[in-house]
Amino acid sequence: MARVAVSVLLMAVAAAPLRAQQPLTPPPVQQRTDDSVVVSTGEGVVRRAPDRAWVMLAAESRARTPQDAQRQNAEAMEAVTNRLKSAGVAADAIQTTMFDLQPEFDYANGKQTLRGYVARNQLQVRVDALPRLGEIIASAVGSGATNVSGVRFDLKDREAAEREALRLAVADARSRAEAAARGANMSVDRVVRIEEQREFVPPPRPMMTAMRADVADRAVAVPIEAGEIDIRIHVSMTSAIK
Repeated sequence: MARVAVSVLLMAVAAAPLRAQQPLTPPPVQQRTDDSVVVSTGEGVVRRAPDRAWVMLAAESRARTPQDAQRQNAEAMEAVTNRLKSAGVAADAIQTTMFDLQPEFDYANGKQTLRGYVARNQLQVRVDALPRLGEIIASAVGSGATNVSGVRFDLKDREAAEREALRLAVADARSRAEAAARGANMSVDRVVRIEEQREFVPPPRPMMTAMRADVADRAVAVPIEAGEIDIRIHVSMTSAIK
């Protein structure tokens, strides 16, 4: 037992110089974390006069049989489409958005009696020659359209306006971040993150109108004022401050 203890002691003593010769491992470097940030929001607004419009045109046709209702409606919409094209509307600017064929009933004394059938066809029309919008609507009504369900305005180059609004929104957010930092006796060091805040925006400047077939004979160019539209962009900016 004494020899074993001596051997272990000698081995421990002999190993000590070896450990002393090995380089010391430096402690891990502590990564500096800086939680001093400010989050700001910014808004950019660009106002432009619209140069494009969309209008919804529809025709309704009634007849005793579904075949007659569909045929009459097809004839009416063909006349409307031809009039639009002759007015300078491109073929790719005309799109069918709805077709419907339904029976109509009369109700009397608790009884249901078939009156006939009604066919409805609706077009969405893009008008790039905005000054002629009223004229185009009137010509469509005069050729067989029985309803004008809405007008909305927009820009042909909407992307350019959105980019300008985005630039303004970022500048606004940066200005707000700098103001907040100064209030805390600090300054903006760098921008950490910028996020564009997407949200649903209704179609620009909707204008609901209606024209019936009984006014088609006296329909004239509809006076329409496009006004201006606002392109709005919002951003959220996270900035490190020091």
